[in-house]
Amino acid sequence: MSPTTKRTQPDPDADEAKAPPEQVKTKFCPKLTSDESARIEREDTPEREVEAAAAGKPLPRLELTYPSKTLSPGENGPPVPFQQPTPLTTFSYDSERELRFDDSSLRYYVDPPHGADLRHGYEKWIKRPEEKGRLDGLLRAWLRVRNGLPDEFMNGGVIAWRGVMTRILTAPYEEREGWQLNVMCVNGTVYLEEHISDAKLLEKENLTPHHRLQTYYGYSFESFCTSGMPHAKTGWGGDVDTNIQWCSVVKTKLGNTRLVIGGEVDCVRGKSTKTNDTLVELKTSLTIRGQQDESRFEKKLLKFYFQSFLLGVPEIIVGFRSPAGKLGTVQSFQTMQIPRMVRGKPGSWDPNVCLGWGERFLEFVKEAVQGDVHSAPDGVEEVPVVWRVEFKPGVGISMSQLGPEAVEEVQEGSDRYGFLPRWYWEGSLYNQA
Repeated sequence: MSPTTKRTQPDPDADEAKAPPEQVKTKFCPKLTSDESARIEREDTPEREVEAAAAGKPLPRLELTYPSKTLSPGENGPPVPFQQPTPLTTFSYDSERELRFDDSSLRYYVDPPHGADLRHGYEKWIKRPEEKGRLDGLLRAWLRVRNGLPDEFMNGGVIAWRGVMTRILTAPYEEREGWQLNVMCVNGTVYLEEHISDAKLLEKENLTPHHRLQTYYGYSFESFCTSGMPHAKTGWGGDVDTNIQWCSVVKTKLGNTRLVIGGEVDCVRGKSTKTNDTLVELKTSLTIRGQQDESRFEKKLLKFYFQSFLLGVPEIIVGFRSPAGKLGTVQSFQTMQIPRMVRGKPGSWDPNVCLGWGERFLEFVKEAVQGDVHSAPDGVEEVPVVWRVEFKPGVGISMSQLGPEAVEEVQEGSDRYGFLPRWYWEGSLYNQA
């Protein structure tokens, strides 16, 4: 493993299972970093904030300034530990977008043909419509595995898709693209989902012909590199249907925060072992023809790295292509060796900066949302509290509590408790409250 990233081994959670009841309160007591750039502006308790909202007073707003890209060992201490991800379960989406708790959508790696035309099959591409970043599939998976874990396992923990955690961790080096998250804390667990406005969703759906084709090249490469059975012959793996996905759910820790993360995995090498050992991520990039191209690729490696790092995927295979979509060289990268490739170069990135920022961010959010589930009279449903986190490159994080109208907008008319699906709330959380 790379010495630049401290990664601890999985623990059996034996100590957590034996913790006495008084040690597993649902109220968090995280400590924010002593760095002066962290600032919380909070004047009232959560209960008073709800009263203020009902009275028409401004809802609370919090801020965390932009992360530093430098590490000072004397001030920041040792690198933040990240625990080796441990698989909890896998599931599949089929062509009808039905979720199945099996490996029917699992793909196996095969070497792609040299010089493959990545435009092949473009006219037959079945593209899944752009959609909100809902947690529903991940929550269904979590319900299936949580009974085998200690009751307090996710107290103070976070549940999120891999893409959300990647955005958070790579924020120190993001210079152009901002993002927003919706946040809830229920019974001690924090839930994060990406917030996408209707306008942004429409923009992502209505790609220009050029952008749409460039996007397809990545999916085409995946088809050339995968088969529905192990040890298949080189060739086209089948027409692209982005409704079909195979997903992995893992448990891990960043610092003291437990994480349950789910995300799509492209394929396995050789055979599925029910561990992370054979997982493979597939990527494409333009052929490197000079120093400028090399610098661009090394910046892309930041997201490549964390997308695989978070799920414990050990290998990333990159197909280098021409602008017209002709496949050139194919190169394999070991995920944990990637930081060494960029270390010391102009404009390089440091995973420890990202992990340190990620720990600060999660503690900041947990501090903000502690105690958010409020009591209600008998027969009346508890009031869901939803927060909106916004990241602006070069500025930092702002976090504000949503009013009733904004919460309804998040729900979009669907049956939800905040942004959590009603079936999850009633089946798992509300009955335990």
